Amino acid sequence: MKRLIVITGPTGVGKTRVAIEVATALGCEIVSADSRQVYRGIPIGTAAPTADERVRVCHHLVDFLPLDAEYGAWQYERDALSVLSSLWRRGDTAVLCGGSMMYVDAVCRGIDPMPSISEAVREAVLSRLAADGLEALLEELREADPEYYAQVDKRNPRRVAHAVEVCRQAGVPYSSLRRGVAARRDFEVVKVALNVPREELFGRINRRVDAMLAQGLVEEARSVQGLRHLNSLNTVGYKELFAWMDGAMDFDTAVSRIKKNTRVYAKKQLTWLRRDPSVRWLSPDDWGELLV
Repeated sequence: MKRLIVITGPTGVGKTRVAIEVATALGCEIVSADSRQVYRGIPIGTAAPTADERVRVCHHLVDFLPLDAEYGAWQYERDALSVLSSLWRRGDTAVLCGGSMMYVDAVCRGIDPMPSISEAVREAVLSRLAADGLEALLEELREADPEYYAQVDKRNPRRVAHAVEVCRQAGVPYSSLRRGVAARRDFEVVKVALNVPREELFGRINRRVDAMLAQGLVEEARSVQGLRHLNSLNTVGYKELFAWMDGAMDFDTAVSRIKKNTRVYAKKQLTWLRRDPSVRWLSPDDWGELLV
């Protein structure tokens, strides 16, 4: 039976290093599960594997899309399964590495089929969001799909807008199309979440932000500032630096916000993972247990 070793966990915990060690030891390749590393031109802010790391182990689904590409979990599921199909012809094991939990679930459990959203519907929803604000879309969602309204992250305009788009396009509640039933896979999934004590994790995150700045994060953000309206750049690190560039805050405040918002994101990732009974928790230093 083919085996997919999934290495996930909060940002900054050391997933890339562990994935490379495991893949090297097992002689297999890595499929990235990161919703921002798919884009070209922002390797520092997304902590993408370096050129040396990609020489050491072949990484798939990294750095292959322009910043203006529309890409989401269902496209990722399609692409990741296609890559895995190719890898299974060359070996029995592959590693999936990343902290974008919807992408991880897309491969392990599958994404519910949704209607393709027409350009007219998408533009209409985005226009209403811009003109009337998030509250207007939330009210529309409450009327069209009270079940999903009760559980959606009401501070996430992208998620709210997507649900409204589906309701408009399909003519039925978004929640009615979400089966919640795992798809059958023809490979075994071994899902591991890396974690360390919270104080250590937060220290790692703070040091990684400092390292990104030393590597040229500010210059990278300047190079894409003109594209800041794109969803690919609606990302911790870039948002705060764009605000600094606009004069909305000083540099030290921007850096402090990057660290704080990254820590908040890490806590959300941990919350998601703790709801998953299939996860096996492991310290990054104990990765050798995956070779047994």
